[in-house]
Amino acid sequence: MSNKRSIFVHALRYSIPVLLGYLVIGIAFGLLLVDAGYPWWLSLVMGIVMYAGAGQYIAVGLFAAGVGLMESALVQFVVNARHMAYGLTMLKRFNATGALKYYLIFALTDETFALLSSLPDRQGEQETGREANYSPDYPFSAEKRAWFMFFVSLLDQGYWIAGSIIGAAAGSLIPFNMEGISFALTALFIVLLIEQILRLKKLSVFVISALVAILAVVVFPNRLSLLASMVISLVFVQFVYNIKGVKHGKDSEFSS
Repeated sequence: MSNKRSIFVHALRYSIPVLLGYLVIGIAFGLLLVDAGYPWWLSLVMGIVMYAGAGQYIAVGLFAAGVGLMESALVQFVVNARHMAYGLTMLKRFNATGALKYYLIFALTDETFALLSSLPDRQGEQETGREANYSPDYPFSAEKRAWFMFFVSLLDQGYWIAGSIIGAAAGSLIPFNMEGISFALTALFIVLLIEQILRLKKLSVFVISALVAILAVVVFPNRLSLLASMVISLVFVQFVYNIKGVKHGKDSEFSS
């Protein structure tokens, strides 16, 4: 029990950036939800069952516009198609988590992916970022890493639910000016992007992804630009790093 408590504390510390972001955008979502005429408790239901930040924002607009079920499902599929790329990236790690993988798959949001994908991938691997400041029992082993990822995912969902309930309850009691509220989600993405750039120190990955995203917006239709940019970015970045790996391998051979 004490071992899992220690892992939970590590997960809590590791997920603080998402805590700060999810409370804010969760509150914004709750405000928008009740402003659209829906009861506060719907934020709790959506946070438990649906749990998709951008998807929930869009769902409120679709509900209010009276869009049909099939059209809504199609829009949500396109918006959340990026999670297929997330899932493929995390497939190996989640396969080693036993029964916990089913919840991990469900709870893999953008922000949770940003945290979990930055973890050491092998037992005993050390990093120079936030993880290196943890105590020696940082969960590198397969079992500990599985519980660590579970607690991070669970905490992130809890942050989102708490924020949305606070916002919905406040919106039901206090009148608010909703102008600009929907930008809160975009602001969180920007903060997480900056944090990842500073932590990973691989600027080329982000530059390539940004250029591909701009190109995809110009070349592809709006409904396909997000998915196309993610797929092309993943392939192109992998190609570039494979070339770098081959080059470094040849250099080491010559140097020896």
